[in-house]
Amino acid sequence: MHIQSMLSSHPAHAHGLAEPLELCIEACIDCAESCRICADACLGEPMVAELVRCIRLNLDCADLCDVMARVGGRRAGDGDDRVLRQVIQVCCDACRACGAACQGHAEKHDHCRICAETCHACEQACRDALRALSPSAAGGASIGAGI
Repeated sequence: MHIQSMLSSHPAHAHGLAEPLELCIEACIDCAESCRICADACLGEPMVAELVRCIRLNLDCADLCDVMARVGGRRAGDGDDRVLRQVIQVCCDACRACGAACQGHAEKHDHCRICAETCHACEQACRDALRALSPSAAGGASIGAGI
């Protein structure tokens, strides 16, 4: 991926947060695609009715990871990262829920095992990015404040 090169070449790169955000964006892109593939694989399973919740969480997680990657890549502006922190937190929550649902099917379906691993890795990358974006590190308000 070229995420690291693109963000490193960005004029706002000097303001910090580069590596945790880069890793989070890359994890979100990977997770989104894994979730989409897992949802499609679940639809191909003979007992698809048992996987409806998992499929829904896969699709929600994929969409939220896509949003996080898009918002996270926008570094120009006034440096107010309140919205970015909230988007990362929602993505983290979606990854946690999707990972748990997929983990519940991991023994039967390899695609769910792989997706659960990817979701857990993305959740951790989101947590790391949130720590880097903490109000003390970023000079902004806490998650949920002021919006």
